[in-house]
Parts: sequence; structure tokens; C-alpha cells
Amino acid sequence: MKRPEKITIGEMRSSGITGVMIYCADHKCAHVVTASVEEWPDDVRLSDVEGRYVCSVCGRRGADIRPDWGPKSE
Repeated sequence: MKRPEKITIGEMRSSGITGVMIYCADHKCAHVVTASVEEWPDDVRLSDVEGRYVCSVCGRRGADIRPDWGPKSE
């Protein structure tokens, strides 16, 4: 079963979002990190890069990447 395509970085930027939350694909691990996507190309889809991530805690490949809708730090 193929995962649905997620939004592009350009679509995120148009909403004012410049960061993502990256969740380990192993839900038992539950490791999460935040990252800036300001340097990423506009045409990259979040779903296109999820399989490239390797968790720094458990070593599992794959992630669930979502826009970071949290408040901006000033």
C-alpha cells in the first residue's frame, strides 16, 4: 500500500511554515526532532524524503514528517 503524497515545501512556505517535525517510524521508539526546511527546494514533498531518515535513537529507517504548526519563537 502506497502512502499518500504530502504537501510540498513550497506549499508549506506559502502558509508561513518553515519547520518540520520528524517522527521515528517505529512508534515504540517515539523519537521526534524538529528541523528547519528553509534550505530545501520548493518542489520537495514531505512524503518523498520520509524513507531517507534513520532514527538516531533506535536506528530504524523511515519517518513520518509533518509541518511544525507550533508557535514561532521570536
